[in-house]
Amino acid sequence: MSAATRPTPASEALFTRARAVTPGGVNSPVRAFNAVGGTPRFIRSAAGAWLTDVDGHEYVDLICSWGPMLLGHAHPEVQAAVQAAVARGTSYGTPTEPEVELAEEIVDRAPVDRVRFVSSGTEATMSAIRLARGFTGRDVVVKFAGCYHGHVDALLASAGSGLATFAVPGTPGVPASSTELTLVLPYNDRAAVERVFAEHGDRIACLVTEAAPGNMGVVPPEPGFNRFLAETCARHGALFVSDEVMTGFRASRQGQWGLDGAVEGWRPDLVTFGKVMGGGFPAAAFGGRADVMGRLAPDGPVYQAGTLSGNPIATTAGLTTLRLATDEVYAHIGAAGETIKEAATEALSAAGVPHVVQASGTMFSVFLTDGPVRDFADASRTSAPAYAAFFHAMLDAGVYLPPSAYEAWFLSSAHDDRAVQTVVDALPGAARAAAAALETA
Repeated sequence: MSAATRPTPASEALFTRARAVTPGGVNSPVRAFNAVGGTPRFIRSAAGAWLTDVDGHEYVDLICSWGPMLLGHAHPEVQAAVQAAVARGTSYGTPTEPEVELAEEIVDRAPVDRVRFVSSGTEATMSAIRLARGFTGRDVVVKFAGCYHGHVDALLASAGSGLATFAVPGTPGVPASSTELTLVLPYNDRAAVERVFAEHGDRIACLVTEAAPGNMGVVPPEPGFNRFLAETCARHGALFVSDEVMTGFRASRQGQWGLDGAVEGWRPDLVTFGKVMGGGFPAAAFGGRADVMGRLAPDGPVYQAGTLSGNPIATTAGLTTLRLATDEVYAHIGAAGETIKEAATEALSAAGVPHVVQASGTMFSVFLTDGPVRDFADASRTSAPAYAAFFHAMLDAGVYLPPSAYEAWFLSSAHDDRAVQTVVDALPGAARAAAAALETA
């Protein structure tokens, strides 16, 4: 039986059951395959670089749980540490040693003095913004179109009618009052940032940005852009919040900051973390300057709390993952990524498909569009039909890509020669499928 005719009755049956009890049949929208069509694959197990679905089909995994699985799935040392932690109990509601050790590891790697744990990236960003407002005594927040910071009401915002106008809600259920203090700008646009701070600078509590956007596909900051943002915020008394939920300990050992801030000599005021630091468990954090973090309760007046924050199982998994995330791990992931990026470029060029491959550290994306992508407007030009055809051809060949054209591709240290070659071998056929979709679009 050819890969293209693989039956998926078990996934189809589970999806039918799921839709009867869960909105859209999924617990996070992109899993529904709405952007690419077809039936989501329900995964039964994972090991190393491979996923196995409930129908028994194997796939090379290029989403790695949307970033966290830096070491691959079911890493034996992470599993052993977690099993030992579970044997001691799963939640105490008290301080524990693993959370102290994980905080020390994060402070050692990242540009933060203090860290507070939460359970999701959304919580981390929400808390960082509250803290910025409490610290500065200001209310206005600046963000960029295409940057995603979790489903925080104030940040689920669309741009208003002009560059310096306040935002409107980006989804039903978010009242206008939640976004009326949010300004949305085009990414990588220094002039827009300067205009907004010139008009509203004394009211801006913080500017928040993905350190290297990965939620509109990977759109790297132009050289010096993050430094420009940090310096602009400092001049106007606002805080610079660098969202490294995706890039933290993934783009490099020190996250995106290790690729620009550590080199250029600047530090953000607040940083949010998630994904890799949880080692596959629901864990996240925010951290920053000691004086800013000192405003949090119980030391200061800004309230933030969480029953499961710093959970001993999650912090054990994250700590073990970070301790195993050596320079050799990042070098291996980087080399595997270069092989796949080069093969994708070769295959798409041979098929005559307009495309650009963009990367930040170990993260990369393939955009099916002409020219470089520097902001959300550019990313929006990617061909959705061509990507859907490309995605399903790769899936049929045993490669699991993000089921959306606006996501990053992730690899792990477990992506060995066999896994990488499987991806390389699948690319020419997928490129031809994308070309055919463009012809009929």
